[in-house]
Amino acid sequence: MSLFAKLEPEDSRAAAARPLAERMRPRTLDEFTGQEGLLGPGKPLRTQIERDDIGSMILWGPPGCGKTTLARLIARMTHSEFVAFSAVLTGIKEIKDVMAAAEHARRSGRRTIVFVDEVHRFNKAQQDAFLPHVEAGNIILIGATTENPSFEVIAPLLSRTRVYVLQALSIEQIEALLRRAIADKERGLGNENIEISDEAIQHIAVFSGGDARAAYNTLEAAVRAVQPDAKDKRTISRELLAELMQRKFLLYDKSGEEHYNLISALHKSVRNSDPDASLYWLVRMLESGEDPLYIARRLVRMASEDIGLAEPGALAVTIAAMQAVDFVGPPEGNLALAQAAVYLSLAPKSNALYTGYGSVVADLERTRTEPVPLHLRNAATGLMKNIGYGKGYQYAHDVEDKVTGMTCLPDSLAGRSYYHPTDQGFETRLRQRMEEIRRIKEKRKS
Repeated sequence: MSLFAKLEPEDSRAAAARPLAERMRPRTLDEFTGQEGLLGPGKPLRTQIERDDIGSMILWGPPGCGKTTLARLIARMTHSEFVAFSAVLTGIKEIKDVMAAAEHARRSGRRTIVFVDEVHRFNKAQQDAFLPHVEAGNIILIGATTENPSFEVIAPLLSRTRVYVLQALSIEQIEALLRRAIADKERGLGNENIEISDEAIQHIAVFSGGDARAAYNTLEAAVRAVQPDAKDKRTISRELLAELMQRKFLLYDKSGEEHYNLISALHKSVRNSDPDASLYWLVRMLESGEDPLYIARRLVRMASEDIGLAEPGALAVTIAAMQAVDFVGPPEGNLALAQAAVYLSLAPKSNALYTGYGSVVADLERTRTEPVPLHLRNAATGLMKNIGYGKGYQYAHDVEDKVTGMTCLPDSLAGRSYYHPTDQGFETRLRQRMEEIRRIKEKRKS
């Protein structure tokens, strides 16, 4: 059989035997869910596809975001031959055979799209084999990878392709796909008479992690696992999903009240220096499907709002945890969040920075916008110097204690105090230092 031989159309029985995720693949760009930044109306990639003017590309994104589906759609819409490679099963000989056939097809006026799934698994020799044919225009190469192409694809091949970054699907997008599959009688499960709650659909979507294939597989497994009742109805219960997913069906709504209740519980537990409660609420949120980066951002806020300079290292710990989550991802990165939450719980507490910031905001609302005093302005030109910019400025390094008696607030706010360190942690030393600075300034003024 030719490498490009077309398969005979499947009969209905064979089509129904395919996995749900395969049957529900979009057939048009309008059916494609997600990636609006690339495929929305008027976006560059969509425009290239619709104009039949595409080049070789690398699709980089997490599992189940539509990389393979998009490659197939591109081939269909551009009327190209489609050849799929698997990095696990393909050797140099198979690549050379396909490249020879593609070159012959090009001379006959036919275009070939070679789709390489998991291109990051191809070794250097395998990737090198594509180079001359991409360069000569014998093929359009579409590679798919979950890994950063900068590190996994050889530089010569990377320079001849365009990298498109695909995003994980949102919970709402996964929910829409599941509902479509449940209702679709032609390709989906519309003939199965399924009864499933909105909460159960959301639960599947949350734990799919943005992977449409995983969500479809869970739904299909649930349908197969339940027996029809006397009315031929298949009811997918919470208990069944919990058993299939091997996770407790936790009550959680990422956009509703429970979301805010749980983050409030975590924040207040940290503020009250309760590491056990902090760890409990943190893990509960993560195991319920909360976005780890959302929790990381809130921990950063806690480090400044409730701890501040009582423990300056708290901010560094939370930033490091956020970077670890972003770099490693769940579930491994969740431990970094746990480390940060416990650290914040045990750190000395101070809201001096938080209240100081609020006092400045209140003054800004009550007073007019004061001009910067002339002695604090930089005289960048001769004219600015002549009209008084920088006049009277006192350079701190010119005095013994590195503190002058110069006023740095606007005249209307002179003497105003915003930051009042507590007697907690490192702020004890800061308070002593502020007293020392106050005495030096009074001495300089006198």
